[in-house]
Amino acid sequence: MSRSWALVILAGLIEIFWAIGLKHSTNGITWAGTIFLIYLSFVVLIKATKAVPVATVYAVFTGIGTAGTVLVDMIVFGEPFSWTKIFFILILLIGVLGLKLVTKKSDKQEGVV
Repeated sequence: MSRSWALVILAGLIEIFWAIGLKHSTNGITWAGTIFLIYLSFVVLIKATKAVPVATVYAVFTGIGTAGTVLVDMIVFGEPFSWTKIFFILILLIGVLGLKLVTKKSDKQEGVV
């Protein structure tokens, strides 16, 4: 896996935390943490777009964030479990993996990030 793809995955994982923060922040410190995570995820995301097409990066980023947020909400915060949700998350993840597999290397130098 290239460094750029690792950055896309990292940005998606950070998105999970800030999306949860949007729902569960209750004071200035937790809101500040949420805002910092939003900023950090987009900084990492922008670095990833230097070597991977923007459309693919954004689709993968939002896919990871969406699937992760739903799963964390069910596992940690007691959101009702649903096989239908799991089914659609799997479809989403298959699409994200498909995008990664069909995305050609950029003409830009891979090491430049």
